[in-house]
Amino acid sequence: MNQNASETLGFIGLGVMGGPMCANLHQRGGRRVVAYDAVQAAADEAAAQGIELAGDVARVAGAADIVFLSLPSIDQVESVCEAILAAPRRPSLIVDMSTSNVSRTRALAERLKAEGIAFLDAPVARTKQAAVDGKLFISVGGAAQDFARVSPYLKCMGSDVLHCGEVGTGQIVKILNNYMVFMTVNALSEAITIGRQAGMDAETLLSMLSQGSADSFVLRNHGMKSLAKDDFPEKTFPMTYAIKDCALALDLAKEGGFSPRIGAYTHEMMCRARDAGFALNYHPAVIQLIDGRVKAELPERV
Repeated sequence: MNQNASETLGFIGLGVMGGPMCANLHQRGGRRVVAYDAVQAAADEAAAQGIELAGDVARVAGAADIVFLSLPSIDQVESVCEAILAAPRRPSLIVDMSTSNVSRTRALAERLKAEGIAFLDAPVARTKQAAVDGKLFISVGGAAQDFARVSPYLKCMGSDVLHCGEVGTGQIVKILNNYMVFMTVNALSEAITIGRQAGMDAETLLSMLSQGSADSFVLRNHGMKSLAKDDFPEKTFPMTYAIKDCALALDLAKEGGFSPRIGAYTHEMMCRARDAGFALNYHPAVIQLIDGRVKAELPERV
């Protein structure tokens, strides 16, 4: 690595994705890593892997030159950044690896810039296992020199690390990547339903479709491994996470004056699945509402 050998890294947020991401950064980054999570069990798991823990956000800020964030939403990201700004010593760069609202991400970047702190948005895509294996897809928005500085560290966590442009573009790519996945899962669910009703086994159908122009990563992964097998485990990108990401895409569309129909339908179906009891299940569980096995009313619009 070309970075300063004395550079210390901070990591805040050691959840389902952040925990293994931080572990890979610790094991492969060649730098001191100081981490924090408000949930004691997550902190204990990180400590068991030899990661140095800090007692709060301010202590991470005081120790680290670069701080990575992996948090549930922009609300927590903003709160943590305010705590960093209030710390006696601050990092020179914050890398937000959460999936967050684009306009609020850009506003936060401007606020930090005014205080002398650079900012990159670097949300991650793919599964928990990809996080464990260090094979995440990471889309990054921000200044080229800041991307160059952290790129080797990001490659400790991801196999595909892309610089997408200025601040916010990393979020746009991640949000729309997942948006396309959710809509494709809905389309596959409808195709499987039609095929089953016509007397064809779902696994056979998808195997045949994968040989033609309908083939896709989502067909081979979400379709063959989950939809066709009716396998929707918990703690594998649950419905609530999918709803959040889809809502971010719809918010982005609304800000641009566009009203997407397919995306809105997809979001509604996932909300129905959540309300039917599948909030924690892997999001392709939506097929059980699409094919009529589970009945649920549409949520009220707000």
